[in-house]
Amino acid sequence: MNLKNSQLDVDTWIKKHGVRYFNELTNMAQLTEEVGEVARIIARRYGEQSEKESDKNKDLGEELADVVFVVLCLANQTGIDLQAAFDKKMDLKSVRDKDRHKNNEKLK
Repeated sequence: MNLKNSQLDVDTWIKKHGVRYFNELTNMAQLTEEVGEVARIIARRYGEQSEKESDKNKDLGEELADVVFVVLCLANQTGIDLQAAFDKKMDLKSVRDKDRHKNNEKLK
């Protein structure tokens, strides 16, 4: 997945179908809602809670994609190049954490 292209795809979709971006606070609330939907599926499908009949057909991939869509909206409207930010974060993690998990006794 190329984040730069995905940001452009989202921007094109918003301009063609969405009229305009929701404001940043609305999108933050929407992101929280979407993350909550992911959490509900994970808690019930993989956690200890029982899955309600109404949740059994929920598509985790679709819900995760909703999260990504709103994150891309927020990046666009705040002027963030998410590809550059992600690449920088991966470089940082690769240097800072290169041996951290290998040396974690809890993971062995």
